[in-house]
Formats: sequence, structure tokens, C-alpha cells
Amino acid sequence: MKISGFTFVRNALLFGYPIYESLHSLIPLCDEIIIAAGKSDDHTITYLKSFQNIKIKILETEWDNSLRDGGLIYSQQTNIALNECKGDWCIYLQADEVLHEEDYDIIINEIKSADSKPNIDGILFRYLHFYGSYDYIGTGRQWYRREIRAFKNTGNVISWGDAQGFRIKENSKIRKLRAMQTNARIFHYGWVRPPQTQNLKINLTQKYYNNNVKFESESLDTGQNFDYDSAHELEKYQGTHPKIMLNRIEMDNEWTKYFNPTRLKKKPLIMKITDNIEKSSGWRIGEFKDFIEVK
Repeated sequence: MKISGFTFVRNALLFGYPIYESLHSLIPLCDEIIIAAGKSDDHTITYLKSFQNIKIKILETEWDNSLRDGGLIYSQQTNIALNECKGDWCIYLQADEVLHEEDYDIIINEIKSADSKPNIDGILFRYLHFYGSYDYIGTGRQWYRREIRAFKNTGNVISWGDAQGFRIKENSKIRKLRAMQTNARIFHYGWVRPPQTQNLKINLTQKYYNNNVKFESESLDTGQNFDYDSAHELEKYQGTHPKIMLNRIEMDNEWTKYFNPTRLKKKPLIMKITDNIEKSSGWRIGEFKDFIEVK
């Protein structure tokens, strides 16, 4: 069985994406890794080429700013990479997502198990959303708990919406993928950036969700800092990080050490109630599922 890894990225250096760590967490699992690398305001493509790994294939792309409504540019770029994947299975990571080496055996075994089941299209990974530093993760319904990050490469799977999930084309119709839950984890570091970088990233990302917002150069630096107070609840992370992340974590300590986990937004009452129900029962009321779970 051959496995393809794939992703898309643009302005990885400007926005502080852990793209080196993300790609290198895929390399041990994959026979090839396809990157749709958008023309950037920094040296992202030169940086990617410096990796010099024979498994990595870079597709240089130009982003179409007319596809900004609803984040459609993200799925369009994801599909460019997906269409080049030759493996029997695909593993997808976004540029701020990293796999833990402790989960490699789980991922391979779950893929092998799912491959023999015709009613399974993909597998679900559990998410750890780090916030403000590498020591805290977001909890509660504010954060999505799981997504499909590996699936059978039938040629009929497409990235959907803003590229958080996937769909499958079947008999002239489009449906959600059928997926089974696993214990494999996605370490999501999209909320761990220097405050000024995070502010820039958030402000400019919003422009890819609304065609009516004036588009400006992504190299524009507002000079403002993100307050890191938008989370409603955090918990101390007690586990380990992927080894590939340790150097970055150490370097980032110069600013993460100032993170104050008590400066959080007040949790709305309805969220308090539903989060308490989830904690006691495991049931997340009204959870959006971008997949069909198969037990």
C-alpha cells in the first residue's frame, strides 16, 4: 500500500506556520508528499525547496482572489495538491498541524484496518488545539474535536468549503465521507504564534472569507498584538509534543513565557451548560460533523 501526504501553504514564513515540522512529521508515513505552494510575499517556496527531500513535490500556484468568499481558495488549493496524489491512501495536514511520532503505528494500523472495509472512506483524528503557548489547550465546544485527515484515494474525494473537511463524488451526487474514529491525534498549533504575527494572520485571513472586504498586500504589518484572550476555557497540557516541534518550542519560549491563561473571555451561559453536559456524558449537543461516523 502506498500513502500520499498533501497540503497547501502560502506565506508560511510571514505567518509563522510550522511547515517544516508539519511536513517532516508526514515523511515517515508517506511515499510522497505533494505541496500546493502559493506565490508568496515572503520566501516560502525557496524555503520549501531547501528541504531537499526526494519525497516532497512542490507545485507552484497562483492564488485566485476571486475565490475568497467562504474561504473557497483553501479547498481549491487543497484540491490542486490532492489531484497529484498517487497513493492508495492520502494523509492531509494543514500547515499548522503536526503528527506525533507516538501515533505512527496507530495511523498505519487504522489505515490497514479501514482499507479492507468497503463501508469506510476515511479515518478520524482527534484534535489538540494549543492556545497562546505550548502548555495549554482549548476545551469545550468552542473547538472542533475531530476531523478526517486520512482517506482512500479513489479519485472521487474532493476538499470541501474552506478545506476543513472532504466530500466524495458518487453517482453524480456529492456526500460526506464515511469515517471511523481513531486515537490518532492532530497537534494543532494555529493559535500559537507571536502576538503580532497572530494579529496579522487573523486580520488577513478574514479577507479570504468575504469578497466585500478590501484586499491589501499580506506583507502589511499593522504593528498591533493579538491579545490571546478569545478562548473561553483552557486546560494545562500534560502530555508530550512531537519531537520535531521541540526546537521551535524552545525558541518560542522567549514570548510564550508571558502568556497569561487567566485572561480569557467570559463563557456564555448556554456554552457553560452544554460544556458541562459534555464533560459529564461525552455528548456534544448539536456538534457539527463534517463526516458520517461509522462505528
